[in-house]
Amino acid sequence: MTATVRFPVRALYGAYCLALFGALATIALIVNLFLPRLRSRRHVAGVCSRLFLRAAGIDFQVCGLELLPRRPCVVVANHASYIDGLVAAAALPPDFAFVIKKEMVRVPLAHLLLRRLGSEFVERHDRHRGASDARRVLKVAANGQSLVFFPEGTFDEVAQVRAFHAGAFAVAERNGMPIVAAAIHGTRTVLPSGSARMRRAPIRVEILSVMDADGARERSRALIAAAIREPLAP
Repeated sequence: MTATVRFPVRALYGAYCLALFGALATIALIVNLFLPRLRSRRHVAGVCSRLFLRAAGIDFQVCGLELLPRRPCVVVANHASYIDGLVAAAALPPDFAFVIKKEMVRVPLAHLLLRRLGSEFVERHDRHRGASDARRVLKVAANGQSLVFFPEGTFDEVAQVRAFHAGAFAVAERNGMPIVAAAIHGTRTVLPSGSARMRRAPIRVEILSVMDADGARERSRALIAAAIREPLAP
């Protein structure tokens, strides 16, 4: 396929994915407004996420789910793309609350849907508000809620695993919860940083290891970096 043909094909595919995402997100939001049980709302979100990946023609695989503890835990995963949350929702059972940067509250419909899914929003730039959010997340974990963190906090165009923030590990240690290291493969290719146009490539979520919170910050980061074959950021 020549470059002159590839460009419009990619543009059409990107537009299709954007329209598909908007339609499925709207369906998920409308359905979830009427479902009383949190687990049911998360189940709907997971189904819609998997349907999106399938309809987008993306080969999607999940490995190692049998390693997930039967008790509350904290999952930590690498962050390379805006679709990492969708992919994690598609991969994990509907027992997890996502801990998300507070900037998402500025996106009204996304914020409403995420609230209905029991997500927790944390401030990254204001220390006082961040401390208040951290106490709230600690309380949620103390009530037996499993959590998902992207401990890098953000992502950029450089293919590397950034330093992990301490929040996820402090929550796990405070509540005696195990840390689950998970590697997300392929999202950096499917939706690169700085781009709004999706590309078609395989995505795989791999549960790597379950470990005690003590020392897990660097151990989980090293495991994930080795699994996705990206260097540790200095």
